[in-house]
Amino acid sequence: MKIAMWSGPRNLSTAMMYAFAARGDCAVWDEPFYAAYLSATGIHHPMRDEIIAAHDPDPASVAAACIGAIPAGKSIHYQKHMTLHMIPEFDRGFMRDLTNVFLIRHPARVVASYSQKREAPTLADIGFVQQAELFDEVAQWMGRPPLVIDSADIRANPRESLTKLCAALGIPFTENMLHWPAGPKPYDGVWAPHWYNAVHASTGFGDAEGPLPTLPADYAPLVEQALPHYQRLARFKL
Repeated sequence: MKIAMWSGPRNLSTAMMYAFAARGDCAVWDEPFYAAYLSATGIHHPMRDEIIAAHDPDPASVAAACIGAIPAGKSIHYQKHMTLHMIPEFDRGFMRDLTNVFLIRHPARVVASYSQKREAPTLADIGFVQQAELFDEVAQWMGRPPLVIDSADIRANPRESLTKLCAALGIPFTENMLHWPAGPKPYDGVWAPHWYNAVHASTGFGDAEGPLPTLPADYAPLVEQALPHYQRLARFKL
């Protein structure tokens, strides 16, 4: 099985990748299209040059690997994808050979977390519009909504949420998914030193999230723009 987990940044996406890697039967791939996205758009991100140098910047090559042989003889390939990386210029045909899942998070929480790592985020940076577009595209050719899971539900009850997700995927849940060793992982992208400090300090999912964060007034319009896209996908969550 090849699982493509589509989210924006700061969506619990790295913790979910760690959870699947901890299964033992699963190879994982950290943001396959990141280098291709940076190379094609020219956008500036932290560690841009290092990312392009260390990872494959050819979208066709990356897409072929996404649907190719599963590494290390594993039975599951979990791919942590960022929705914003799948720009219109990239052929999305490979997605039809993957099991596509959409990981969502309330935009107020995403903006609060993202803005600590990269200043002045835009709507394009946080991936909500792109996530909704990809969701609609997958739903159209599947003839039904694809799987959606909310990071708030995972944090509130990791065992229950991951059990539901595994059942929907047709794979067994394992307790190993609830814990992982602290520190960097060999499958982390080269960008990990900038983005993964908190998850590297973790050994499992954090506690349930509290009230929505209070954001600077400048970020209110960004949250308002992203919120309808989150709410629409949230109607389909497990």
